[in-house]
Amino acid sequence: MQEEKSASIVVKLFEKCVLVAAQILLMAVILAMVIELWAMFGSAIFSQFGSIDSVPELMKAVQRAFSGVLLIILGLELMETLRVYFKSHHIRLETILAVAIIAVGRHVINLDVEHMAGSSLIGVAAVVLALTGGYFLVRIKAARSTDQP
Repeated sequence: MQEEKSASIVVKLFEKCVLVAAQILLMAVILAMVIELWAMFGSAIFSQFGSIDSVPELMKAVQRAFSGVLLIILGLELMETLRVYFKSHHIRLETILAVAIIAVGRHVINLDVEHMAGSSLIGVAAVVLALTGGYFLVRIKAARSTDQP
C-alpha cells in the first residue's frame, strides 16, 4: 500500500515536471517565433514591398504574414491545452479541435489551388468540414450540459 502511494506521488511529480518543462519550451518557442516574425516583417518592408508590382505577388507576401501569425496562435492554443491539462488533468476536445482547425486553416492559406488536383482539394475540404462539424457538435453538447441542472 505504501509503495503504491509513493509510486503514485513520483508519477504525479514527474508529470508536473514534464508539463512545466513543456510549457516553458512552448513559451520560448512562441517568443522566438514572434521575434523572428517581426524581423522578417522588418526586412520584407525594406527589400520586398518596394518590388511588389502585381496583385499575385502581394497575395504571396500577405499569405506568408498570415501564415506566421497563425503559427503563433497555434502555439498559444497548444499552451492553453497544456494549461487546462495541468489544472484539471483532462484534455478538452474543443481546444484540440480549435488547434486542428487553425493548423488546417494555415495550410489552406498556403495552398496553391491553381496547381492542385481536384481530389486533393476535395480532401482538404472534407478535413475542414469534419473539423468544423466536430467543433460545432462539441460546442452544442457543452451548451446542453451546462443548461441542464
